Amino acid sequence: MHAITITSEDGKFGKPGQVYYPLSLRSVPIPTPKGTELLIKLTAASLNHRDLFIRKHLYPGTCFETVLLSDGVGIVASTGPDVPHAQSWVNKRVILNPATGWKDAPDGPESATGFRIMGGTSLYDKGTLQEYITLDMSEVEEAPEHLSDAEAAALPLTGLTAWRALVTKAGEANSSTGAAILVTGIGGGVALMALRFAAARGADVYVTSSSEEKIKQAVELGARGGVNYKETGWEKKLMSMLPNGKTKFDAIIDGAGGEVVEKGVKLLKVRRFFLLYAHFKLWVFPSPHLLVLPCRACEVKTHLLSYLPPCSLSIYCGLI
Repeated sequence: MHAITITSEDGKFGKPGQVYYPLSLRSVPIPTPKGTELLIKLTAASLNHRDLFIRKHLYPGTCFETVLLSDGVGIVASTGPDVPHAQSWVNKRVILNPATGWKDAPDGPESATGFRIMGGTSLYDKGTLQEYITLDMSEVEEAPEHLSDAEAAALPLTGLTAWRALVTKAGEANSSTGAAILVTGIGGGVALMALRFAAARGADVYVTSSSEEKIKQAVELGARGGVNYKETGWEKKLMSMLPNGKTKFDAIIDGAGGEVVEKGVKLLKVRRFFLLYAHFKLWVFPSPHLLVLPCRACEVKTHLLSYLPPCSLSIYCGLI
């Protein structure tokens, strides 16, 4: 079968951010499922921003041997010898869990090896940019019938991150009917998932962007309104959009960091949630007391912390 990895002309790693590794199409054996594993014929795989970081060597554990991509959907072709009711799995369309080591504990990964995401790194030797893959039966979910292969493949990593930020961490009351939620930098995968989830749960969702077109599209997807964060006084304009009786936000979901954090905490109700995820620009929060006082939870989900110098973040760092 065919599989795609990154490579380099001299077989050596380049400097982070100064390299863009080419792709390599490889011929590898079709794996044999063992124990409770399933052999899955992949029908679609999707990209995340982490895949760009890997090609730029901006991601921990970047590896030339591991197949790329973490999201995928496929059809079960066969099963390992220990899979119960094995025949019921065959030909079932399944979504792959993009990571391992974290099942359902609310506070963080249960596994001693930690939370490991598939694709392109030495931390987890699997990826979805190939024709077949083996995974334990516990690492897949049946794909909803109403989703196409492409839609199902695009759901897992961004969807899990958005859901954990919005529902698991912010909580039911702060992410459903009556709640006001701000999603900053609309346009990325997690931000769009958070918007769709929050709107579907009945919350009033507002967005920021530097693109008027993205704001318009966000409104079409369910946002109540949005502002251009490059405009002077965007915070006041945003607050004026809140429904009667609302003076502050119940939750803010952000994937950029920087100035929006300092301004954003002032828009947040006391003891509510400011949730940061993914990669953002290196910045030092100038007034950490502003963040500590109003926020009930402020967490960072980033795979790039190993590249940040000590004390560059003045907020609690953990996994959303």
